[in-house]
Amino acid sequence: MNNQLALFPLSAHILTGGKMSLRIFEPRYLRMVKEACAGNLAFGICMINPHGDKDSNQHIYPMGTHVRVTDFDMLDDGLLGITVEGLDYFWIDSISTDPDGLRVGQCRWLEAWQYDVPVESIVPMKQKLKQIFDQFPDVRNLYQQPHFEDPLWVMFRWLELVPVEASLKQELLHQKDCRKVLNFLTQLVN
Repeated sequence: MNNQLALFPLSAHILTGGKMSLRIFEPRYLRMVKEACAGNLAFGICMINPHGDKDSNQHIYPMGTHVRVTDFDMLDDGLLGITVEGLDYFWIDSISTDPDGLRVGQCRWLEAWQYDVPVESIVPMKQKLKQIFDQFPDVRNLYQQPHFEDPLWVMFRWLELVPVEASLKQELLHQKDCRKVLNFLTQLVN
């Protein structure tokens, strides 16, 4: 089943259970947020492919996260500030471009991840993630109730935070293999 989603390409990414603060200023994205809040058109955040052609919409990786706006405010600089939360994953089958430049994808939902890793295997990652939350109030303030005991939640927060190529994140997410993600993150974090 295909669904239409407005696409918001970023160099950063958000995964299920994640939260992200965004500054919205381009008219096309202001329209996107307005329509999402009105329930007219949902939107998703996708990673940018720096090697893809913009004219043919190849600059957007095909896997993204459907998000919902959980908070918004006018910032001191006059821009719209929003907080979004990651909900479901989708795969983009095709992309069209509206006259104002907003990309809209014909997307299909992907199954939610299931994890099969023991809770104790994420203890070092969990402890270091807690340190990051303590060190960086901007990150900590996004999460009223962090889920440090949930291995998948911890791994996803690390995948959002680690500064690696978007292509590698896409590959790891596409495989949907918690053990590969755990091994990858364990090598980076330890």
